[in-house]
Amino acid sequence: MAGISEHRRPGEDGSAPADPFAGVPPVRRVPPEEVASAVRAAGRRIVVLDDDPTGTQTVAGVPVLTTWSVADLQWAFRQDAPAFYVLTNTRSLDPAEATSRNREVVAALVDAARAEQVRFVVASRSDSTLRGHYPLETDVVCSMLAERAGVRVDGVVFAPAYIEGGRVTVDSVHWLRTPAGALPVGESEFAKDATFGYRSSELRAYVEEKTLGRWRAAGVPRVTLEDLRIGGVEKVAAILGSLRDGCPVVCDALCDDDLRVLALAADRAEQAGRVLVYRVGPSFVRARAGLGARPPLTPAEVGEIRGSSVRLAAAGAGANGTPVGSAHGLVVAGSHVAQTTRQLAALSRRGGVAEIELDVARLLDPGMRREVIGSTVEAVVAALSSSDTVVSTTRAVLAGSDPAASLSIARSVSAGLVEVVRAVVGRTRPGFVVAKGGITSSDVATGGLGIRRAWVRGTLLPGIVSLWEPVTDGAPGIPFVVFAGNVGDDDALVSVLSTLHGDT
Repeated sequence: MAGISEHRRPGEDGSAPADPFAGVPPVRRVPPEEVASAVRAAGRRIVVLDDDPTGTQTVAGVPVLTTWSVADLQWAFRQDAPAFYVLTNTRSLDPAEATSRNREVVAALVDAARAEQVRFVVASRSDSTLRGHYPLETDVVCSMLAERAGVRVDGVVFAPAYIEGGRVTVDSVHWLRTPAGALPVGESEFAKDATFGYRSSELRAYVEEKTLGRWRAAGVPRVTLEDLRIGGVEKVAAILGSLRDGCPVVCDALCDDDLRVLALAADRAEQAGRVLVYRVGPSFVRARAGLGARPPLTPAEVGEIRGSSVRLAAAGAGANGTPVGSAHGLVVAGSHVAQTTRQLAALSRRGGVAEIELDVARLLDPGMRREVIGSTVEAVVAALSSSDTVVSTTRAVLAGSDPAASLSIARSVSAGLVEVVRAVVGRTRPGFVVAKGGITSSDVATGGLGIRRAWVRGTLLPGIVSLWEPVTDGAPGIPFVVFAGNVGDDDALVSVLSTLHGDT
């Protein structure tokens, strides 16, 4: 077993990467229906506080809110779904703002649940590559549940796995699956994030690092694959049932079945009186809600979602009309990670798209900002009349002198993209909007398109790209695609646009 401050490294001698997943116990199969039945019997709704909108990428048929008034939360509680998402977008905020926002959301959540007479559990969904406000967000959730609901949280379940994205945990070490083999997450580009960087791949060590020693690695409980696959629900429930005083527990997972064992164990611990809060990646939400993985939406299904208004937008193209999927779409790329850059390059090579760059250096110059945004809007509106159009920020990353300054730059750039989108949709109607990057997706949804309530209809690629259908004012009928910056192969963006256009 790897030591707490160590991790196993693939290819130590420069040879082909070793397989860190060899020799694990066989999977304990758990059908989603078994978890769904337990969720229905318990009568608890799973409320996901999502720090950017990409957490919806593993689910279908659930509501998502971008606001958190008591009325909006009551609406979500009334829907026939085991879970719903509240988009807090806190990964784009500084710690003080993230604290304030989480307090607002949980306070409104408690009030809405009382009004609707429902019970709920809270999942704080964040990045599967461990970037985000941890432990701040779970600390705030725990304190607010005590303050507003009189509930003392016993444990925080830390399960960052994202199965489809290749982010898995074995022996408490968090890994990224890459074309070159498995990579400990602490050695990835994500660990070098200017705002949320870290060193540790071993999750107990990560907890100690991020809590500044409040929780020592050696004292952090864990749920291993052996516990999940050999001990099963009873063993894992006993571990979760032993938690007290908000103690974190780190959890392995290599597949959805592992997470469903964890979900059943969590439900059993809750039924026995334990109060749990969850800090998780995208995959656990699906497991905990009893939802199964669905195949990606077909071009025909996407065409139905796009609806008659898109047909009208595409009209005038000949006596026989134009296919549903021919209306031109807008791709907004704010993410600057290497994977997004490669995907944009693949789309460019395919051709048939207009490419417009938003110059970040000029955008950040107060004297040039208005001119840069205005000229970008004019270029995008003109391009959309004849082709799909990509508006992307310059690929070079401008970092600040410290994490707060870097976050401020990122927010200023995202605000510029939002201004562009808002002005564009005020003048023309894209057939769809694809937002590339987590903060970009959130800001485009709320500020650019004015979405308050939506339904997550499914994915366009298996478990990694989410399609929302707005159900409130603000760009009604325009499909909105949430596409995280760090997922998918190089051709993923090409594939998404092909599906949106009805290509088979």
